[in-house]
Amino acid sequence: MHNKSTEQALKELGSSGKGLSDQEAESRLKEYGLNEIKESKKIPPWKIFLDQFKSVVLWILIAATLISAFLKEYIDAMVILIIIILIAVLGFILEYRAEKAIEALKKLSSLKATVIRNSQKREIDAKHLVPGDIISVETGNKVPADARLLEAFNLQAQEAALTGESQPVKKNTGTLPEKTAIADMKNMIFSGTVIVSGRANAIVAGTGMKSEIGKIATLIEEVRPEPTPLQKKMDKLGKFLGKVVIAVAVVIFAVGMLFHEKPLLDMLIFAVAVAVAAIPEALLAIVTMSLALGTQRMLKRNALIRRLPSVETLGSTTVICTDKTGTLTMNQMTVRKVFANGKIIDVTGSGYETKGQFLCKGKPVKTEEIEQLLLIGSLNNNSELKEGSVIGDPTEGSLIVSAEKAGIGKKDLDIEYPRTDEIEFTSERKLMTTLHSHHGEKLAFAKGAPEVILRLCSYILINGRVKKLAEKEKQKILDINREFANGALRVLGFAYKTIVTEKDPEKNLIFAGLQGMIDPARPEVKIAVEKCKNAGIKVVMITGDHEITARAVAKEIGLEGKSMTGQQLEEIKNLDEIVEEIAIFARVNPEHKIKIVDALKKKGHVVAMTGDGVNDAPALKKADIGIAMGITGTDVAKEASSMILLDDNFASIVNAVEEGRGVYDNIRKYIGFLLSGNIGEVLIIFLGIISGLPLVLTATQILLINLVTDGLPALALSADPFEPNAMSRKPRKQNESLFRGLNPFLIYYPVAQVAVALSIFIYIFFSEGNLAKAQTAAFLTIGMFELYQSIASRSTIYPVFKVGIFKNRLLILAFVSSFIIMAASIFIPSLGKHLDMHPIAIPMFLFIVAVSSIGAMIIEVCKHYKTRNEVIEINNG
Repeated sequence: MHNKSTEQALKELGSSGKGLSDQEAESRLKEYGLNEIKESKKIPPWKIFLDQFKSVVLWILIAATLISAFLKEYIDAMVILIIIILIAVLGFILEYRAEKAIEALKKLSSLKATVIRNSQKREIDAKHLVPGDIISVETGNKVPADARLLEAFNLQAQEAALTGESQPVKKNTGTLPEKTAIADMKNMIFSGTVIVSGRANAIVAGTGMKSEIGKIATLIEEVRPEPTPLQKKMDKLGKFLGKVVIAVAVVIFAVGMLFHEKPLLDMLIFAVAVAVAAIPEALLAIVTMSLALGTQRMLKRNALIRRLPSVETLGSTTVICTDKTGTLTMNQMTVRKVFANGKIIDVTGSGYETKGQFLCKGKPVKTEEIEQLLLIGSLNNNSELKEGSVIGDPTEGSLIVSAEKAGIGKKDLDIEYPRTDEIEFTSERKLMTTLHSHHGEKLAFAKGAPEVILRLCSYILINGRVKKLAEKEKQKILDINREFANGALRVLGFAYKTIVTEKDPEKNLIFAGLQGMIDPARPEVKIAVEKCKNAGIKVVMITGDHEITARAVAKEIGLEGKSMTGQQLEEIKNLDEIVEEIAIFARVNPEHKIKIVDALKKKGHVVAMTGDGVNDAPALKKADIGIAMGITGTDVAKEASSMILLDDNFASIVNAVEEGRGVYDNIRKYIGFLLSGNIGEVLIIFLGIISGLPLVLTATQILLINLVTDGLPALALSADPFEPNAMSRKPRKQNESLFRGLNPFLIYYPVAQVAVALSIFIYIFFSEGNLAKAQTAAFLTIGMFELYQSIASRSTIYPVFKVGIFKNRLLILAFVSSFIIMAASIFIPSLGKHLDMHPIAIPMFLFIVAVSSIGAMIIEVCKHYKTRNEVIEINNG
């Protein structure tokens, strides 16, 4: 409707200034439906719980439980079953509140509306509005439906939640071109936005799902979140383990039948038992626990994680797409520069904080030089500063704050200069004038577009004296205005006069100066952007604001790259070919944001999208990780996100990325630790069988190793401090293997473990002929190898002496506890007989304890050689 005149809009929507009749409204309600967001089918709790079982690894564990029960290994089956239940319950609890974006949108639209029907004005539930209804809105109202303006009186709407525009948008009734961005539709008001000043009558053009908010709801519904990088890798690992388990069972059964004269059923049962032992039962539980711990650590750093796998996804982020308003900026208009008394003056301070200085070339300016300019800005003003926030127009709020910085308070001024009249601002006049009385005098204070103010000025205030304003001086002031505007400042001119006999208070004004304001960048953002650069993460600004404003903010925070507008974006067919060159997208619509995220994903990027408005919700859901603002964020954005920043601080994203990288590094520690131990166990049994040796380990001993020397240290590693230098490394590639760089753990270590364990087993078995004793010695060797390796696993990158052997007290406790359990099972006969153990001599025990450190030493030498020239900073987590 924006491209139709008011008469055309009324005709096309079959209405008139008298409004619809009740009968017509009822008929249209049946045709168009209620003015509300349709709620998608809710996901029941039982389905959320069942969704936890989509992991391939979890299905392998379920199979292992059934096989263990079939083989009458009930303890093993029970332990694995408990692990499965814990994984599912933990995942369910942390994801129970997901998928509520449509509910939040519905809540957003639940309000009353003033409508004209049968020529009478009445209040109805907004859900009963229909296209063609005539509605009235005024200051403070939330707009109930998308509508084409018919009449507008000094109307301004705050549309930041929908478009990202930081300033209130001045509205009018003019006709616009068909191809006009939502943010530029000055003749439309939109559902869910707020009227900050003025009043208007409008004809409803879109309700429910046909409104702009409804279209966003449809976009959210259509977007299906993809599996996270970790989920993909864990599923890939699960499929790999599944193949390995089947292969191990088949090979051991076949080899066993060839080399051992045992009944077929006994050999089959043993082969399956060994295959089950090859599964690292604790791996998925430890990964889930690590992610859960990561959410707690992030919460302490003001990042609330809503979906568990998102913790790790943050660590692999290569691009952060961020909204400008309220995310990179403070969402608080601030006067940055003033021109008064012939000087350009810088104003320090940010936002609505009333502390700041006025500096000219670095030196403080006397208050009397700028007093008249600031006084006009504070008195010609309909807003109010209250407890650090502005009630009314943010631009007017910034003028109150600039005056407060010079000690000029609005409350005192309003008493000293009581207002007697007002000539209000209109889009045609581009000017607002207020009349005041002061000590018997009548004063006029004017503010508006600098060129308009200058046309009305005949004089200028310089050094406390009023002088004739020459044409040359007017041109200089206009040049300064252009300079301010080119720096993305919104500039207003100020003038005044004492009214003596003139009837026109806006003639022959005295020019007082200019004030230029902007929504400034958050102070901490520049450092955060620099950290992102060092970490190899690209920051992209996506905003509904003007390109010149976006570029100015980008320059201030150190964001480099090309810029593109939403209109240019629509004309490009292959955005993915140039998307990596663009750092700023301005004047964009919600659909554009999804297009940008898709283009970045096509280039292989892991994309994080930040935002706080309704307009951000579809892209938040589409991105690999959506990050909503906790303070300024709408319910819609929060419910569509994976993570919420509780302090709205862009810098907290960098902290969250660091946590995510740390969690991923820790997951690699468990994989290196748990898989290497299982590889070693299976190889020892397999090589023993094909060598014609008796069984090197019993099934009970295998279970004890998995629970004690694997399980306890792995649990302790889940709370391990993160790897050093996490934010100095480039993001890992999306297709990078979980096993990258783990050769010392998965190849060199198992080879040493197999060689030592088999050598000791063979030596004792053939020298003493005692199978139980030889099996016990092999058990102790494997167990001690894994305990030493748990210490080496404190870092997969750096030698343990560099990261600190004793930094993880839980790991030391797990090491000591596991050692005591193994020693007790060997030296306490009443316990050992239930665990297939046989006592061994103290010297042999000490020899095995010492020689078993070889595996960990090999890992440490490899890490030292690889990082010998690298300087690290220790992170204590």
